[in-house]
Amino acid sequence: MNAVAVARRGGASLRDAWRELARWLSSAELARLPDHVRGAIAAQARANEILTGWVQAGLVSAFALLYAVSRKTYPADAVFHPVPWALGIYGAFTVWRLYRAYQDRMTHAMRLASTAVDVGVLMVTIWSFHIQYGQPAAFYLKAPTLLYIFIFIALRALSPAPGYVLFAGVAAAAGWLALLGYALAGPGGMALITRDYVAYMTSARVLIGGELDKVLSILVVAALLAVAAARARALLHRAVAEGAAAGRLARFFSPEIAATIVGAEEAALRPGEGRQTEAAAMFVDLRGFTRLAGELAPGELVRLLGEYQAIAVPVIRAHRGTVITYLGDGIMVTFGAVRSSATHAADAIAAAGALVDALEAWAAERRGRGLPAPGVGVGVEVGTVTCGAIGDAARLEYAVIGDPVNRAAKLQNHTKAEGVRALTTAGAFRCAVEQGFPASPSAVPRPQRSVAGVAAPVDLVVLR
Repeated sequence: MNAVAVARRGGASLRDAWRELARWLSSAELARLPDHVRGAIAAQARANEILTGWVQAGLVSAFALLYAVSRKTYPADAVFHPVPWALGIYGAFTVWRLYRAYQDRMTHAMRLASTAVDVGVLMVTIWSFHIQYGQPAAFYLKAPTLLYIFIFIALRALSPAPGYVLFAGVAAAAGWLALLGYALAGPGGMALITRDYVAYMTSARVLIGGELDKVLSILVVAALLAVAAARARALLHRAVAEGAAAGRLARFFSPEIAATIVGAEEAALRPGEGRQTEAAAMFVDLRGFTRLAGELAPGELVRLLGEYQAIAVPVIRAHRGTVITYLGDGIMVTFGAVRSSATHAADAIAAAGALVDALEAWAAERRGRGLPAPGVGVGVEVGTVTCGAIGDAARLEYAVIGDPVNRAAKLQNHTKAEGVRALTTAGAFRCAVEQGFPASPSAVPRPQRSVAGVAAPVDLVVLR
């Protein structure tokens, strides 16, 4: 009974060890990553496996071509030609492996088997040389074909999993030691051992230190490539995670702000750090939305906002504007703040007119369906703004602040007092004309207007 329990515990331990090995081989830290990141890494791993298969196919083709055109040095009466057999077996295995890779059905066992086949076919081919050429077994220890093992070790590094690289190195070292042991165990094998380097290089004599040097070189190369693969794996995971985060960031911020945050140096994202630039600020607001919020069901209210934003945002982006934030039914927009622009004023004035036209058409369509159709107010101002991160170390927001922003908000609110839909200042309109915006009779001046929150009278221009 005790023996059975010990056997069961031993079997469980082996299974646990295999699971740990499989996790390490495939990237144990994947379990700590979100599902969408793991999916992206899995897709990259599949691409790596396909690439590995094609590299193997290329190697088989290259070796076959070289063998076909090379001058054969084995005796004419040799009864066994190992190279064609090895290439045939390896070619068939490569086709099978490539098929499995395209089917995304490569398991850990298959990857290990693929590595073992790489090393095994090469070692068996080297071993067969002494039979092919009718020489003592120690003859194959001089074969330069051993150098191909470094290709197979490097091949494992295409997939950034250090375990497979180490496995290839250990398998190759064990294979070469087995070949050395076979050569020494044969008849007269021990008598071939020498300490004379010249004799070793010019005959079938065996220099133990020289063979151990080969084994050591294989293990060192495998270890270095394993370290490189581990570092590449960590970098890949971080890059994929940050790339996925950047993609999701763009769903909460405009693409320009998301790109600015992702690409900014750390110092540029600290609270209190910022830059000044010439830009245009715009505020867009729905009229009567507060009343509608009290009348409509939550679902209807959210659908109304969704329709409104789905129309307004593409118009804004088409005119190179950047949505800074949504303020309920309001939208704060800048032109030339996040990304500098020589036509920020012209873009903003053109966007204001296009927005009013698009949202009025939307309102008319809603009225045709018997649905509430709110109006719109737009205010635009131009000047020097400051862009940067605000908040504390725990939570930051990317903000555009300055007098033009405040005045644009006040102008949007003042459209109700003027009975119009879009307003700007005379200075902003002149700047837009200088930047190429065509002067239009629809732009009506209203000089010396008192705007709530602005101390001095303001020269306004009605855009719509």
